[in-house]
Amino acid sequence: MLNSLDIKNYRNLKHLRVNSLGRVNLFTGRNNTGKSTILEAVAIYATSADLGFIYQLLSERGENFKSITDSTKNSLDSTIKSISSLFTDRLVGFEKEDAISIGSVENTLFGIETSIENSLSIRFVKYIEDVLRDEQNSVVSRRRILIDMEQEQLQSNYKVGLETRIGSKSYISPIEDERSSYQIGSRAFDKDNTVQYIRTRNIDRDINGKLWDKITLTEKEQYVIEALKIIEPSTERIAFIEENSRIRTPVIKLANSLSVFPLRSMGDGINRVLTIILALVNSDNGYLLIDEFENGLHYSVQSQLWNIIFNLAKILNVQVFVTTHSEDCIYGFENVLNSSIESGGGMLIRLENEDGKIKQVEFRPDELKIATNLNIETR
Repeated sequence: MLNSLDIKNYRNLKHLRVNSLGRVNLFTGRNNTGKSTILEAVAIYATSADLGFIYQLLSERGENFKSITDSTKNSLDSTIKSISSLFTDRLVGFEKEDAISIGSVENTLFGIETSIENSLSIRFVKYIEDVLRDEQNSVVSRRRILIDMEQEQLQSNYKVGLETRIGSKSYISPIEDERSSYQIGSRAFDKDNTVQYIRTRNIDRDINGKLWDKITLTEKEQYVIEALKIIEPSTERIAFIEENSRIRTPVIKLANSLSVFPLRSMGDGINRVLTIILALVNSDNGYLLIDEFENGLHYSVQSQLWNIIFNLAKILNVQVFVTTHSEDCIYGFENVLNSSIESGGGMLIRLENEDGKIKQVEFRPDELKIATNLNIETR
C-alpha cells in the first residue's frame, strides 16, 4: 500500500507530491487539475508499466497513433509519438531527469526524498543488442546495453526502447515492431499487485461476467448481494447469462418474485454498484481505481456505498483511489470516514491548478469534518 505519492513528468503533473495517503483516498478539484491522471499513474505503477496496459490506456485516449498509422509510414516514429504523450509536454528525452517517476517518498538524511525502492520510472533509451552465438550460429544469449551520447556517434545500429526501473532492477523493452510493443511488456518484474480500474463511463463493464466467475461459490458473492441491496432491498440472487457467444449480461432474482429480470432494466444505479463492488472484491491485496464515483448514483445511496467500500477495503487489504466532482460524494465520504474507527483510514486531496502547476491540499479526517461542517469548498 502506498503511504504517500510522488509523481514526476507524467502528463500535466510535472511534479506532484502527496505526503500522506490512507486506505481510501478521494481526489477532488476542477477540470484539468490531474484527478484522472493520478489514477492512470497509480495503475501504471501497479502494473509495473506493462506495455500492453499502456497501449490500452493510449487507445482509450485516442493517442495510440500506432494503431491508426498508415503502413507506409515509419512504425517506430508512430510508436514514439504514442508513448511520448505520457510525458509532460510530450517530451522525448533520453536522460534520467526526463523519466516518468511514480512511487512514494521517504525521510532521509537529506530530507524527504523519492523512495528508490518503492518507485517506478520509465524513460526513452538508446541501446545496442549484444548477441552471443554458439558454433552452430544459434543464439545463446542476448543482452540490451544502454549507450550514451558519445557512444551513439560510434554506433550506427543502435535502437530506441523504453527502460522501466523498479528499485535496483531495470528492463529495456524494444518498441521497434508490433510484437514487442504489445506482448513483451516489463516481463522482468513480478506483477504481484492486482489493479481494477473503473473509468468514467463504466456503468456496466464488459468484464463483469468474468469477475463474477472468479468469486462464484465464495463468501464474496454475499458481499455483492449486500451491496446491491442498497438500491434494491429485495435482491436475492444474481447470475450472468449468455446473450450470444461473446456477450454475458447480469440478471437478478428478487425475493418477492418468481421471475428473473435483466439488471440493465433496473437503471444505472444498481449496475454502477455492481461494477464497483465486483471490481473491489477482485482487488485483494491490490488497488481499486474509480473515476467519477458519483456517475449513475443518486446522492441518497452514496454514504451507504462508501460504508461498504471502507469495510471491504480493510477486509481484503485494498487501497482505493477515487475522483469526484460531487459535493454529495464528499459528504458521504466524510460521514463514513469519521463515523467509525474501524474504517481503516482515508484522506481527501484537493488538486489546484495554479498557472499550469498542479498543487495539492490534503485533508485528514478531522480537518475534512471541520471543512464540511463549515461549508468550506473541498471540490
